[in-house]
Amino acid sequence: MAYETIKYEVAKQILTITLNRPEKLNAFTSIMWRELTDAFDRADNDDDIRAIIVVGEGRAFCAGADLSPGVDSFDIDAMCGSVKRLPDGTVDYSDPKLRDIGGQLTLRIFKCMKPVIAAVNGPAVGIGLTMQLAMDIRIASEAARFGFVFTQRGLVPEAASSWFLPRIVGIAQALEWCYSGRVFSAQEAFAGRLVSKVVPPDQLLRTARGLALEIAEKTPPVPTALIRQMMWRMLGADDPMEAHKIDSRISYTLGSSTDAKEGVMAFLEKRPAVFKDKVSVNMPDYFPWWAERRYK
Repeated sequence: MAYETIKYEVAKQILTITLNRPEKLNAFTSIMWRELTDAFDRADNDDDIRAIIVVGEGRAFCAGADLSPGVDSFDIDAMCGSVKRLPDGTVDYSDPKLRDIGGQLTLRIFKCMKPVIAAVNGPAVGIGLTMQLAMDIRIASEAARFGFVFTQRGLVPEAASSWFLPRIVGIAQALEWCYSGRVFSAQEAFAGRLVSKVVPPDQLLRTARGLALEIAEKTPPVPTALIRQMMWRMLGADDPMEAHKIDSRISYTLGSSTDAKEGVMAFLEKRPAVFKDKVSVNMPDYFPWWAERRYK
């Protein structure tokens, strides 16, 4: 796919996805949604990519949904044609047209097999912020500004935010930001645990790339992919026994892997490890475990 609204650049096993509509402050469109989805698909299918950075071109990360259609910007019937109706005239909520494209994007990022770092270089509001919630680590420039501005548009946060946001920052902080819809600073985002670091603008990409490079150079792909899915999916588990079950499976499988043997030998021989297992061919036979009916 040739991209119109993003840039896709790979260097040193790090994919940098740049939201690329700087003249519109990288406002989100259906085209950007499709292109981002394709980019994450490509990344998952490329064993040479070990980490992903998402950043915005120009002075913004993403200024939210593109509101150029005016008052119809969020009216699905007006924008996409009438949705299906049941025989009694009520809306058929199973119509795929009703599915929020921001949520479809965050669900795709949630399934990603590679660590994802948001490098928030400027304003990030609406979908420009909620898309980050499915990313693993958020690093903010001092110039970044954040806002769950939905209430001020007569809307609610989308992109599965009601699942992600309270798990990241806690319910009280999530509700404060979402009720008010106000825009807040990078320092407030840091204090509220939305971002892990705030750095000067000229150090943002250097910091994000340093972290991504550490992952790419020092960690094996298969355990990294498993850790990402274990951590995210255990957020919804109702008992630590669920974590123990999958920990035990994975510890058994990886304990005899070539990468585990290499990791031990590298430690004993005081040299850097050279990991060779690949996500495309060496994932455990029970992966994805959450899809198994027999998982008990």
